Amino acid sequence: MKKIAAWGVHIFTSSGLLTGFLALIAIGEKDWKMAFVWLFVSFLIDGLDGTFARLVKVKEVLPQMNGKNIDFVIDFANYAIFPAYFFYMAEMAPPGWMYPCLAMILLSSALYYGKEGMVEDEQYFVGFPVLWNLLVFVAFFVLNNQPWLNVGMVIVFSALHFVPLKYAYPSRSRQFFLVHLVASVLWFVGGGMVLFVYPEKLFWVDAMLLGIGVYFGVFAVLDTLRGN
Repeated sequence: MKKIAAWGVHIFTSSGLLTGFLALIAIGEKDWKMAFVWLFVSFLIDGLDGTFARLVKVKEVLPQMNGKNIDFVIDFANYAIFPAYFFYMAEMAPPGWMYPCLAMILLSSALYYGKEGMVEDEQYFVGFPVLWNLLVFVAFFVLNNQPWLNVGMVIVFSALHFVPLKYAYPSRSRQFFLVHLVASVLWFVGGGMVLFVYPEKLFWVDAMLLGIGVYFGVFAVLDTLRGN
């Protein structure tokens, strides 16, 4: 039963690639709303699988399997490649800037995954984590897809991958764990509300999503300065 449960967790983790592929199909059909419904499902799977893995002790039960390697493959697809394809298909950059933006998204993400110590002490991402799914979501659905603003976003966050600020890993933080977790859940719920009413707008929800983003950015600066 322990092995069945452990394999079940790995299959659950791997299912994130299936939902990501459904997002890819939706992007190809220019169904922007459904694309991010599937990417949000992928994000939820990624947020839960680690907890399940620790509960059933997958490392002990299946030592020949490495869940982190599975995670890396799926995360790079769902957090970099598929959002980059959305960026391209939704024409989110001005003429002449599309391919440079795609190159920055994909190359900076690949290099970030190659860094030693990408996650410090299992509670901080060192450098802004690869979360192009969330950045593209905000740019398109919250900020109304402003092409030059999108270019600026790509330049800034591609660079921030390599600026050694410490960004909280919400599900593993030892300090302010509950506050970080509540903020993350509120962001996820708010994002779902944005998709539910799209193409209508809920400006207070948009403001909340941007505010939570600023909240995590401020904590990154403070935690880095404190040397935590």
